[in-house]
This record gives sequence, structure tokens and C-alpha cells, in this order.
Amino acid sequence: MEAALVSVATGVLKPVIGKLTTLLGNEYKRFKTVRKEIKSLTHELAAMEAFLLKMSEEEDPDVQDKVWMNEVRELSYDLEDAIDDFMQSIGDKDEKPDGFIEKIKNSLGKLGKMTARHRIGKEIQDLKKQIIEVGKRNARYRSHEAFSKTVNATVDPRALAIFEHASKLVGIDEPKAEIIKLLMEADVRASEQQQQQQLKIVSIVGSGGMGKTTLANQVYQELRGQYECWAFVSVSRNPDMTKILRTILSEVAKKDYATTEAGNIQQLIIKIIDFLADKRYFVVVDDIWDVDTWDIIKRAFPTTSSTSRIITTTRMNSIAHLCCSSFNGHIYNIRALDMVHSRQLFHTRLFKSDEDCPSYLQEISEQILEKCDGLPLAIIAISGLLANTERTKNIWNQVKDSIGRALERNPSIEGMMKILSLSYFDLPPYLKTCLLYLSIYLEDSTIKKKGLIRRWIAEGFIHSEGRYTAYELGERCFNELLNRGLIQPGKTNIYGEVMSCRVHDTLLDFIISKSIEENFVTLLGVPILKIGNQSKGIRRLCLQGAVEGNSTILTAGLVLSHVRSFTMVRGLLEIHSFEEFRHLRVLDLMDCSELEDHHLENIVRLFQLRYLNVEGTKISKLPEQIGRLGCLEILDLSDTRVGELPASIVNLGKLMHLLVDHDVKFPDGIAKMQALETLGEVRVSIQPFDFLCGLGQLKNLRNLQLDLGLEVDFDTDDTDVVDEERNKAMVSSLCKLGTQNLRFLNIFEGSSLLQEPLCLPTLEKLIAWFSATLRVPTCVSSLKNLQQLRIEVEGVKHDDVCMLGALPSLLILHLLEKTESNEQTEKLRISGEVGFRFLTIFSYYASFKPVDLMFGAGSMPKLEKFVLDSLHVVEANCLGFGIENLPCLTSVKCIDVEGDDGIVEAVKTAMERGASTHPNHPSLLFER
Repeated sequence: MEAALVSVATGVLKPVIGKLTTLLGNEYKRFKTVRKEIKSLTHELAAMEAFLLKMSEEEDPDVQDKVWMNEVRELSYDLEDAIDDFMQSIGDKDEKPDGFIEKIKNSLGKLGKMTARHRIGKEIQDLKKQIIEVGKRNARYRSHEAFSKTVNATVDPRALAIFEHASKLVGIDEPKAEIIKLLMEADVRASEQQQQQQLKIVSIVGSGGMGKTTLANQVYQELRGQYECWAFVSVSRNPDMTKILRTILSEVAKKDYATTEAGNIQQLIIKIIDFLADKRYFVVVDDIWDVDTWDIIKRAFPTTSSTSRIITTTRMNSIAHLCCSSFNGHIYNIRALDMVHSRQLFHTRLFKSDEDCPSYLQEISEQILEKCDGLPLAIIAISGLLANTERTKNIWNQVKDSIGRALERNPSIEGMMKILSLSYFDLPPYLKTCLLYLSIYLEDSTIKKKGLIRRWIAEGFIHSEGRYTAYELGERCFNELLNRGLIQPGKTNIYGEVMSCRVHDTLLDFIISKSIEENFVTLLGVPILKIGNQSKGIRRLCLQGAVEGNSTILTAGLVLSHVRSFTMVRGLLEIHSFEEFRHLRVLDLMDCSELEDHHLENIVRLFQLRYLNVEGTKISKLPEQIGRLGCLEILDLSDTRVGELPASIVNLGKLMHLLVDHDVKFPDGIAKMQALETLGEVRVSIQPFDFLCGLGQLKNLRNLQLDLGLEVDFDTDDTDVVDEERNKAMVSSLCKLGTQNLRFLNIFEGSSLLQEPLCLPTLEKLIAWFSATLRVPTCVSSLKNLQQLRIEVEGVKHDDVCMLGALPSLLILHLLEKTESNEQTEKLRISGEVGFRFLTIFSYYASFKPVDLMFGAGSMPKLEKFVLDSLHVVEANCLGFGIENLPCLTSVKCIDVEGDDGIVEAVKTAMERGASTHPNHPSLLFER
């Protein structure tokens, strides 16, 4: 992941170095002058890349360093464009561009041309001179240090929270009481149940600026007097472990060890353990950022005393879980302020105690507070900004409309930006790049996970490593940003998987400011943002709303020839030709209402294009020469009017993800598209026979969506024979895919297909929709790697349950019983002998039929979430389904329940009793 091709820190230095290295291959030995310059430039750029990566970790680099970093990044883009132009120019105009490496191999003969040789030689010499001059100029004006070590002299806002008087804090009483209750409950349990002696911990988790430190400190101030020893220590992003342990020892022992040599880490841990061994202690470990830090600190605390307490705070869920798994712990997710407390905090800063908010400002105040989203620091920052303005409706409206832009430039929010900055600079380079890219999305927009990851891939931020695909590594990046609290989960599916996200407005403004500062993304729209230095090349252009419906007004006068990425977020499209975007790699026109077929005629000349998204547009066809886009990796035609793909599309040898509507017809030759990893949604019945046979030759295909409904007439009297041959071809192809790389198969109306002897040993997810079978298909029993299954059957039998329970890797099961009979189905008894050893989520849809389900002792030992959907309860299942026998259960949902009122209430009571007596006290949702 560290080896990201393109990043905000290094620009495109890495791909440039790779391309220059290729030019140094044996086939170029005869070009001695060019080779010499290339070799020298390659060494220079490699050193610069290493330096830029190091400097990217600096939160406040020297001004001269920052100028140098920006110049080097810009030059890297120019150099890559020059190399790409050179390689394009030596190819035949009629040849399809096959990408950089392929062009080198196919064009060796043309390299002997003097014009081409002189051109690349001169461009490399010129760019080398510029890069060396930039480096020399930086060296002349730099200090003697290798890089800036400037220490920020401002007070850390987290430290200020410790000294904040409790009477000034808003909305803290309830969460403080909740945490105290969590801490003190263990004492009662320990005395009543005589639990094993174990240290109690509460981990407060939440994003930056939510008030974790303040909350922990208030609990600490109230409780510490009840203990013999206490300590409050802040860890921070780059902790000095020796200093931290000395601080803990100093505070618990009430003796100054901080300024004395108290030993190394191991010696300090031993001293702390010895001192606390027979004492009741209370310690707060604030702001933990990484696993290794906690692994060291936790060793200093004796774990055998159930009367001692620890509070930790962190921004990351993974760290909170680790803290709690170390001891007897609870995770406390800190909540944003509600509107009442937000208003109280807002008004306290703006108005005197005997003064109310003027009536003409009340509505605007509410709208501003909604934007603050209960984030205390955001409310303090906005109120501080408004405190220095006139109390007029017009001015407050201006602040509301441009809240982020004003905040970004106003010193009153320096504290909040400092906290956001800490979170940002803690990220590794590849995550910084992925995060800043979110600046292209509109405020409050829902960002689809799959689309975001595919864009990261197309931009070159993420690439495949080892056995992991680029998309799989992209999911890791997405999840890491979620865990760090930098993006918020949006929609989740029934399996708990996050499908979309959003960015908090305040954080988005910070991201935008960093993107503009680094010339990473150029934003145009309403309100129009100043681009800054117009001499800089525009690399990624995002049009976020046209002025009076005309995007040409915004782009007039801009040099677009070096734009690598163009996104039309909203507004009318007035750019009639994309020829000027000659180095474009990413083109996103999703939902552009005015996009027409002719707008895309010239995109075949974008020889570097890797991503094309026209989802939700009215286009009805692609250019016939689409196959010339030899670098295209991702093509999204979802929700368009395209009915047939041009024949040349099979020449897209690098296309990895192809998304189409189910009624789109493919041409012959699908087997040529060997790079395909994702293909969907394909209606099988309208595809040519060649497609059905060729599908099995796509050895890299991992994700396939098939629609097997609506059979068509194939202009033959013997349709049964045709159907049989096509079915055999489809089954054969699926079995070939199943022995190669197929991981995810999504089927619509595929009842007949599921009855075939499918061999899919590599499959990890099988999702079937409108594909009910009489019994669980026998082919399912061979899916040894299957982790997620959605299956529909007309009647669930005990043998079906045994077959499913025997699947060794199954984690998620969504079982739907869709019988049309009103008779009670077979009793389902799930015991430990049935299997399901690793199942974590079980969802059972009963189609409003009488259900008699019972979990026996030892059944589903890892099950965490249980969902019963659309069931009809009867007398026989009034015992709560035996949920008390599910040891890991954390969540139970019974939705759309019907039946006699008395019986339903009896079942509900039984479920509530089972949940209350369960050791985990699982949450229960019971809906009629």
C-alpha cells in the first residue's frame, strides 16, 4: 500500500521513474545521449521522491520546503505528460494505443527517427534542468537541517479541555453519568457474582473534536478521590514511551520521576506494577493512536484487581476494541450534542446571560447549528466567527451559505483545524491521497463505496499487490478511513456491510483547503472558489455546479491540456469536445442530464483514458471506435439507454470493471477481454452463443452478475434444442470460472441454473434473487470456500439445514422460505450437531407462514446477529426460539410479525426475557 503510484505527497514521481527505467532497457542502448540524461534524471527523481515522502509527515513544513515540494510535484506531472506524448507520437495514428509499455515494445523501429530522438532528448534535458534548478534554489534558501523541525508553539486544544471548568461545559452530565455507571457496575457484579478478579476499563471512542478528552477528564475529576492512586496521561500521535511511563509513575506515586532517570521502558513498567500491586488505582490514558503504544502501556497495570479502573480515549474503533479485549471492558461511543445543548453552547458564546437570540436570527441560527452537526468545536468556531460580525440577517446568511469557506480562512477556528490536522497528518501517504480525493464530492452527498474505490484505482492511488486485487486493497482503505472516524457510514445492507459513506461538513472543508493548497483538486462551482495561482497546471478538475447553466463560463480561459481527471458533479454540460483534455485519465459524467451521444465522439482520442462513467445519462450508444482506448480499465454504463455494445469493445484488453444494464447485448469476442474482474448485469437470454462460451475463458473474472429471466425466440423451430445448448454452454463457462478466480456470483431468476451440477470451488459469495428452488440445491454442498449465501427455497427441510450447516467457511446466511402453502412447515431444530461453526449472521425470511424454529444448546456458537423477517407465529414457537442458547448473540430483530395478538405478545415477552437473561444482553427489535 505504501507504494501507491500516484499520491498527493509525490505527485506522479513513482510512475515517471518507472517509465524512465523502462526507457533504460536494453532496447535503447544505441541512444547513448538520451540514456545518459534519463539515467541521471532517474536518480535525481528517486531521491526527490524519498524526500517528499518524508516531508509529507511534517505538519508544518518550512515555507521554502513547501514551495519546493509543490514545484517538484508539478514538474513530475509535466514530465509524465511529455513522456506520454512522445510515446503517442511515435505510434501510427490508426493504431489503437495499448498503453505505455506496449507502445515501447511495438514501436522500437520508430525510435530510430531523428526527430523523435531529438524531441524526447530535448524535453528530458529541459525538464532535468528545471528540476535541478528547483533543487539548487531550495538548497540556497534552506536551513542546515535535512528538513523542517519547526515546533508549533500554540497551545494544544486538547490540553485546554483539561483546565476547562465543569460549569462551562455543555451536555456533559448525561454521558458522564453513563460512563460512571459503566465503571461502578463492575463493583456490584464482583461482589454479588464473585467474578474472577479483573481490571475494569471503559474506552471512549469518537472522531476528533467530539470532546473525548473533556468527558474523560470530568469523570476523572469526580472519581479520583475514591482511589488510592490516580493518573491522567496524554499519549498523542508520536509518543515518547519513556516519558509517558515516567509521567504515570510520577502521578500514581505522587513523586517527581519525570525529570529524573528512572530507567528504561521495561524497568519503568516493573516499577509501576510493583507500586500498584496492592492498591486501588484510577488511570486515564488519553488519545491513543496505535496498537503498539497500547501494548506497551497496558503492561504497566496489574490486572488482578477488580476494584481498579482505567479510561482510554481514541479516535479509532479498532484501538477501542483492543483496549477492551485486554481487560474487562466496555466501549463508549461518544455522541454529538443534541440541538438543545448545541443551542445552549452557541448562545453562551454569542449572547450575554440576560440576552436572548433575536427573533430575526433564530431560524438562521438553527440552520447553522444543523451544519455543525453537534460537533462542539465546530459550534465554538462558528459562534466565535459570528461574535466578530454584525448581527444582521444578511451577514449571518452569508456565513451560513459559505460556512466552510469562511471557516477555513478564519483564525477563530484554528483550534478545530489543529485537531483535524492531527488526524490528517497521522495518515500514511496513500490514505492522505484517498482522503483528499473526497473533496470532489458535494457537501452532504452520499458517496457509494464501490464507485469511490474504482475512482481511486483509476487515478492510480491504489494498485494490486500480490494476491490482492486493487479493489480489495481499496476496500481496506475505505474501512480504515471509517475506523479512524474520517468518513461516516451511510447506508448498510442487511448483513451490516457499509455500502456508502459521507463526510462531515467541517472535515470536508478541511479536506478542500488541503486539496487547494496542494493543487491536488481544482473546484469550480457555486459559490465559485478561487483557484489560486493560475500559473499552476490544473490536474484534477471538478465542476460542482454551472453558473446560469453554462459550464463554459467557469472553464473559460483555463488551460485544460494537462487535466488528468474531469468530474461533472451537477449542472448542464456545455463542453462539446473533450479533445483539449488530451491527457485525461478519468472522465466522470454521471447523471449529466444534457449529455448526448455526439459529446462522446472524440473521447476515442483520449489515449490515456482509464475511467469512463456515464451512469444515469441519456446516451444510447458508444463511439464505434471505443476499442481504441487501450488504457481503459473501468467503464460504467449503468442506467443508460445503451442497448448494444460496439464490436470494438472487445479490444479493450485492460478493461477490469464493466457495468451495464441487463438488457445490453454484447458482441462476439468476449474471450479477448482477459483483464475483466467485474461484469454485470448481463441478461443471458439475449447474448450471442459466442458470449456464453467465451465467458468461461475470462480467467481473472471475480465478480459476475447474471439475469437469467425472459427467454427469447432464437428464430428457430427447435427452440428446445437451442435452449439446451445455450444452457450447457452457460453451465460449462460457470464451472470453468469456478475453478479459476470467480469469487462473487449474483443471480436473478436463476432457479433452473441452480439445479444444474455447478462446480464452483473458488466461490465466496452466492446471492440469488427470485430464484426459488424446491430444496437447497445439491451443488451448494460443494462450496467449501463459501462465506456468504442468499438462497430461496419453497420449503426448508431438516436435511437442507444440515447441508448448509456443513459448509465449513459460511459466515453469513440469508435463508428465504417462499412456499405458497399456508400449512405449517417442518419444524426446524438447530443443534450443535448441525454445524454452522463460524456463522455470524443468520437472517430467516418466512413469507408470513407458520414457523416453528428452535435453537438448541451448542447451536451456532459464533452467531452475533439473528433476523426473523415476515413470520407468522403460532403456539408452538412461543418460547423465544431458544436465543439464550446462542452464546455470542448481540442483536435480535423480529420484523413484520403477524399472528393472534395474544400469541404475538407471548412471543415478544419470551424474546425480551431471553434477551434480558442472556449474558450479552443483546439488543432486541420486535415489530408487528
